[in-house]
Amino acid sequence: MIYEFRTYRLRPRALPEFLGLFGDALPRREQFSKLAAFWYTEIGPLNEVIHVWPYENALERTRIRAEAVKAGVWPPATGHLILDMKAEVFDALPFSPALDPSDHGPFFEMRTSTLKPFSIPTMVERWKDRIAARAELSPLIGVFSSDIGGLNRWMHIWAYRSLDERDVIRKRAEEQGIWPPPEESPAMDEESKILLAAPFSPIK
Repeated sequence: MIYEFRTYRLRPRALPEFLGLFGDALPRREQFSKLAAFWYTEIGPLNEVIHVWPYENALERTRIRAEAVKAGVWPPATGHLILDMKAEVFDALPFSPALDPSDHGPFFEMRTSTLKPFSIPTMVERWKDRIAARAELSPLIGVFSSDIGGLNRWMHIWAYRSLDERDVIRKRAEEQGIWPPPEESPAMDEESKILLAAPFSPIK
């Protein structure tokens, strides 16, 4: 299974119209494959939307996207609202939960690290025996490494009921020695975004 994360930067104040157009077109697009999640930024780089599509492999991705375009159901008529577009393909790590519909939000933190080249296996070793204890404190939505797009990227997404809950849980994890893993990290750069789910997102 691969996951395509499509990130669009919108014009200021364009989000309501974009969500309306995307949501109206989505049922016809989902006749070909299902949407996993749709988020928009609340804190961090503003006016971004992120939609996530699962595929069995790259061949299925190419076939489904071509079929949806040929049928005239996709993409939605949102081009006038978009300033920039980026597509990345990620693989889920072995300890990542499936991106199934859920209701753990409404706040989601997407944390992305750029790692030293060839250090994905090192990061897996740091996380594999510790991630379960951290996930007991707040729901883990997924952990991914990049395959197409920016390379050496490690992304994890966590759900919270409130921003206050996020602060409490992160402090508790650090005070109890649960998280972050104590070994030296291969991360060279890090960024974080706080996201909210669109009304039609299967993950809320």
